[in-house]
Amino acid sequence: MPHWNRSNRKARLPADWPARRAFVLARDLNHCQWIRGDTGTPCGHPATDVDHIRRGDNHGVSNLRALCRYHHARKSSREGGRAETGDRRRGTEDHPAYTL
Repeated sequence: MPHWNRSNRKARLPADWPARRAFVLARDLNHCQWIRGDTGTPCGHPATDVDHIRRGDNHGVSNLRALCRYHHARKSSREGGRAETGDRRRGTEDHPAYTL
């Protein structure tokens, strides 16, 4: 069973979620705000989803951003994998060339 089916996430959204979602999409000009690592620029594809930048129940618009479906699924999958393994670290591992 997919993890979303067992989640209570939707029930934890505030009653005004549709308005917040619409605000964030408009603020971000309906473009994906995922920052590409190779260029440091936003993806820019049409945004379909609103993402919580930091996990949890902070639904303030400063913690929300517009993402395309691809990048939202990618981020959610990573977070779900961390939850399954108990690994709550954020960020990436250092490149082996930079370790002592």
